[in-house]
Amino acid sequence: MFEVMFSALWAMLTSPSIMGLMLVGVFIGLIVGVTPGIGGRLSIALAIPFVFGMDKVAGAVFLLTMHAVNGTSGQISSIMFGVPGDGDDAATTIDGYPMAKKGEAGRALGASITASGFGGIVGACVFAFMIPVLEPVVLSFSPAEFFLLAILGITFIAFLSGGDNIFRGIIVGLFGMILATIGMDPTSGVARYSGEFLFLWDGLSLVTAVLAIFAVPEMIALGSRGGSIAAVSSTQARFSFRQIFEGVMEVPRHWWLALRTSIIGALIGMVPGLGGSAAAWMCYGHAVQTSKTPERFGKGAVEGVIAPETASNAKEGGSLLPTLFFGIPGSSGMAVLMGAFLILGIQPGPAMLTENLPLVWTLIWALVVGNLIAICFLLFVVRWAAMLTFINGAVIVPFILMLVVIGAYVSEGRWENLVILVLLSIIGYGLLKADWPRAPFVIGLVLGKIAEESLNKALGLWGMGFFLRPISLVLIGLIALTIGIAVWRQVKRARRSAAREIAA
Repeated sequence: MFEVMFSALWAMLTSPSIMGLMLVGVFIGLIVGVTPGIGGRLSIALAIPFVFGMDKVAGAVFLLTMHAVNGTSGQISSIMFGVPGDGDDAATTIDGYPMAKKGEAGRALGASITASGFGGIVGACVFAFMIPVLEPVVLSFSPAEFFLLAILGITFIAFLSGGDNIFRGIIVGLFGMILATIGMDPTSGVARYSGEFLFLWDGLSLVTAVLAIFAVPEMIALGSRGGSIAAVSSTQARFSFRQIFEGVMEVPRHWWLALRTSIIGALIGMVPGLGGSAAAWMCYGHAVQTSKTPERFGKGAVEGVIAPETASNAKEGGSLLPTLFFGIPGSSGMAVLMGAFLILGIQPGPAMLTENLPLVWTLIWALVVGNLIAICFLLFVVRWAAMLTFINGAVIVPFILMLVVIGAYVSEGRWENLVILVLLSIIGYGLLKADWPRAPFVIGLVLGKIAEESLNKALGLWGMGFFLRPISLVLIGLIALTIGIAVWRQVKRARRSAAREIAA
């Protein structure tokens, strides 16, 4: 096994064509990632005609690296402008954008880029370690576990809300779940809550919803407030490579959190259907849940940047596992990638473990090397990118809003998404002005459809008895523990506030 592993690395590094294609794939992936709304799926689809007829190893490495580094650069717009590049990047906005407002964009970007690369490498390592024990791990998850995993993710709303906004967070999260029911009923196939609008049969666009709830309200607030995104001047911020290096060092400083969330993200990626957005939000919630000072989250906590970034990139290694060995795409991006693999002559299935094991190791090494290249490139250029946070908002706002509009349209190629963008932007701005949390909305929208589809399948297979399955009981225990900790922390904060009032 070790001979195959290192021979695959040597063959890749000594092949000028493969390394050249990897560099091109990394560059294209970084450009796509930083542009809101395009996403990895569209970039792979557009690249398929160019890899047709190409050597299968070179073509697979090119497509995989291009897709894998999308998340490494997607957080740049999330942190600097509050504009998530994709659904996976929305969690980073919660703490990354407040850091930029405080003049710490360099520190946030340094931490996020390093965390993304670290997560991608750990995800590849988890994939490699899981090769001997693939089948029992992946096949042990049924619709019952999918449903309870989705509910577990939604219970993180209490932690994402923070402070005294736990019930507000639940309300916003339930609103997201309600909107997730728009579209075709997963059981009967009948359109629901879509009226005569055919574009709603596929449900609301996640990219459009994220841009409307996060990006547009922040740009409206910046335009009405005036000044730059950063609340301090560039002189006061003392922005330099030193600040970026401080951000880079935050990852080894919080190495245990980064390692945990990377492994969690990779494991979530292995579960078909959950996807990168769920991994990012669940790991963000885990970071809040395990923090000794959860009240800092949402106000510029660097841990709130590290956790979702490691998870987003680590899930790529995890989702590659069921895609290659079982022919079951681990995410929507992997579904497009699997189609491209088939065009290249790569047939996913158990044979990948026997006949094509060198190719598997080549793809694992491509994830590692591609992420290292992306980290080095971004850390070099990010200083000039972060300086944009000190430019006057009157210059930045029109440009960002134009990107938002383009992103909402390009994500699915439907002009109707612009109407949804306007309507949800009004709601998002209302939540911002009322100081209600917006993060739970995205969690509800992402996990609502997963929960509904999985619940219908679980009831059809086992009835109410699916709650008594062994893994189901473990997940139910985690859900109860999560809610219990949330309630306990809220009671504890209330008692402290009452004690301070009495003392005063």
